[in-house]
Amino acid sequence: MRRADLNDLDAVIAIARRGSFRAAALDLGMSTTALSNAVGKLESALGVRLFHRTTRSVSLTDAGRVFIEQVGPALQDVHGALEAVRSQQTIPSGTLRINAFAAAGREILSPLVLEFIRRHPQVHVDLVTEGRLVDIVAEGFDLGVRVADLVPSDMIAVSLGRQQRYAVVGSPAYFATHDRPRVPPDLLNHPCLRVRLPNGALFRWQFEKDGQSAQIDVDGPMTLDEASLARIAVLEGVGIGFFMESDVRADIEAGRLVRVLDDWTPPRSGLCLYYSGRRNPSAAFRAFIGLARELGAKSGSPD
Repeated sequence: MRRADLNDLDAVIAIARRGSFRAAALDLGMSTTALSNAVGKLESALGVRLFHRTTRSVSLTDAGRVFIEQVGPALQDVHGALEAVRSQQTIPSGTLRINAFAAAGREILSPLVLEFIRRHPQVHVDLVTEGRLVDIVAEGFDLGVRVADLVPSDMIAVSLGRQQRYAVVGSPAYFATHDRPRVPPDLLNHPCLRVRLPNGALFRWQFEKDGQSAQIDVDGPMTLDEASLARIAVLEGVGIGFFMESDVRADIEAGRLVRVLDDWTPPRSGLCLYYSGRRNPSAAFRAFIGLARELGAKSGSPD
């Protein structure tokens, strides 16, 4: 089987799994047009349609379902054989796909991902950030990064030694004309930047002090779904924001933002790299895990 043929089969599996040409193209690192053309050529060669396509949806035809049922297990065997061969490599190469939420991606980029690329220039890292929790195995990722208490119980976790904290901040200009909140309920008297979660729900700000916890459903002039946008609004003095500390640490240190309610935001579970118990890890995979353990050890946290 030619390499292009194997890629075509991977494409069909990815589209069936994701239910979308666009999402599958992102997973495979190719354009939607190229993916559509590849599937079209495969359908022409087979003489049947594998997918029903409309402008809004994609679904398998009967022939497509049979194709997936027959080809899927065989394709897993082929990739298993390829992984077994790659596991014999001594020089890391190939592609590693990593899934993380955005703040975690920013947190690990410099100390882990960029350092890994410097050490192993023949490896390509595909880092995908998204808010939703995904099944990294089902969606074709090698590794995931999440807060420790969100790592699935059937996964192997490596502590990255970085505890997470929230930070409540506002600009100096804002606090020049507004009293600083002393306890979480004081936030109800301030305009706050609301955050929408990937599932559509509004995030409730979470606090804890001396065993007492509080969740505040803040209100304000804007609702956003990306921390970087909320940060800009807070820097402009629109109101108070609630962030992962790592996202605004530099602003706090530089005096661009003022932190409040610090005693109500204790450290939370740290970040973990996690993965499934694969039998034939590649040299690149082993090297990345090794560097992650090295990073965790330097930070003083055990696996």
